[in-house]
Amino acid sequence: MTMMKSQAALLGLTTLAILFFSGAHAAKITFTNKCSYTVWPGTLTGDQKPQLSLTGFELATGISRSVDAPSPWSGRFFGRTRCSTDASGKFTCATADCGSGQVSCNGNGAAPPATLVEITIASNGGQDFYDVSLVDGFNLPMSVAPQGGTGECKASTCPADINKVCPAPLQVKGSDGSVIACKSACLAFNQPKYCCTPPNDKPETCPPTDYSKLFKTQCPQAYSYAYDDKSSTFTCSGGPDYLITFCP
Repeated sequence: MTMMKSQAALLGLTTLAILFFSGAHAAKITFTNKCSYTVWPGTLTGDQKPQLSLTGFELATGISRSVDAPSPWSGRFFGRTRCSTDASGKFTCATADCGSGQVSCNGNGAAPPATLVEITIASNGGQDFYDVSLVDGFNLPMSVAPQGGTGECKASTCPADINKVCPAPLQVKGSDGSVIACKSACLAFNQPKYCCTPPNDKPETCPPTDYSKLFKTQCPQAYSYAYDDKSSTFTCSGGPDYLITFCP
């Protein structure tokens, strides 16, 4: 009887370990493309943790696709545009390219300028944090909305096409001459007052600039620069799923 109890206890612990490491409280992340063009979403897990089962894929207009993220988890999502494969089989994108040469990003992030959705999923249904970030610039409209959960759980969205109002010094143009992305002022000028780097590495020494204010006017809920926390960080508890929409 004692042996049977010991084996049962061991089996129980093994099951708990499997549930823990496999992300028993996984959050489903669903991507929906409402753009008039194909988007190639990319995913990047932070903190040197294992990547999600999908790190990049094609998403045609009107199509949705999901991936599970474990709990806890932290990372970012982006949408690549104007992608193609050359004669040698190398896959590249005109905006937010992750440099892998493949549709899958395999642990590589998006080259700026790129609109980002950032999510930190808590363990055991704790408080998640999420946002839309334009700190690395803008390439296409995005939103993130929790599905279920408790607390405020509001959607965060950047629905405007900032490329249409992007100032000339920040513009990235495609082969057809159209503006396909808008750099952050930090990327364009690499100055401390825009990048919030020393000696401008505190909120009081790195206030909003005319460039970040333009981003904020277009997308009030999104991070417009490094210290834009108060109106741009959103929370939800209770283990919600998430819907990420391109061109909401």
